[in-house]
Parts: sequence; structure tokens; C-alpha cells
Amino acid sequence: MTDSCPINKPKTYDRYDAVSYTPYPQNIPRARRRVAQLAAEWGHPLAAGDAALLASELCTNAMLHGCLRGRLFRVETSLSDKVLRIAVTDPKGERLPQPRTAEGGDQFGRGLLIVGRLAARWAVEDLTVGKTVWAELDVPGSMDA
Repeated sequence: MTDSCPINKPKTYDRYDAVSYTPYPQNIPRARRRVAQLAAEWGHPLAAGDAALLASELCTNAMLHGCLRGRLFRVETSLSDKVLRIAVTDPKGERLPQPRTAEGGDQFGRGLLIVGRLAARWAVEDLTVGKTVWAELDVPGSMDA
């Protein structure tokens, strides 16, 4: 189940979208598809694949490490002149993500390494309740297209 909530649109962005999801595995591909669709609709189809992968990794981390029963996580996608940003907010701020080295047979532990390789920038913002993990892709500006 999703809940669109375009409130609190940052003033520095030209385009903005926010959707809240229940912490169930089937919502990760929903979020990934939505972010890819937005990237393409907003004029950056070549960034759609990387944006989708970033959304998938950030949502998976939120679901595995940051969600609480009955609490939603939110995916915000925004576009400025030269930056496509994917931000995922979850309710569990006491556990901040840290990149780690996964062993060859480990099933988990590579998500933030993928984020670090794909994103131009990424960071964690500690909130009063919860946290936001965001990643940015540099995209051609409107003057460059």
C-alpha cells in the first residue's frame, strides 16, 4: 500500500515526488519502478536504471534495518537543474548505516558499496525520529540537454 504525500516539497528542486510504503518486500520493486519512471518522465531516461538501483538498495536497507512494525518508510525523488536525488526515510534513527566489507559467500552487505559506486554523493541525515539516507546522481542540466 502506498500513500502519495507531496507536502514539504523542498524549494530548491524543480520536480518532487514522495510516496510512503508499508515495510513489505513487494514494495521495494514498486518504489524502484516509480523512481525509474520519474527519472524518465523528468527527462533523464539514461539515469533511470541507476536511479532504480539506488532506490532498491536504499529501500532494502530501510526495510531490513530501519523499519518498525506498523510504521511506513518514505521515498522522496527530486530533480534540480543537475541533480536527481533519491531519499529514503525510515523510523529507526538509532541504527545508522555503515558500509561494510561482505565476504564472498555473504548474502547481504553490499548495498552501500553499490550506492557509493553509483551515486555522485550520498549521506545519512539523523532526524528527531528516524533517519534519511539519500543518494544523488549528477544529470545533464536543462541547458546541457
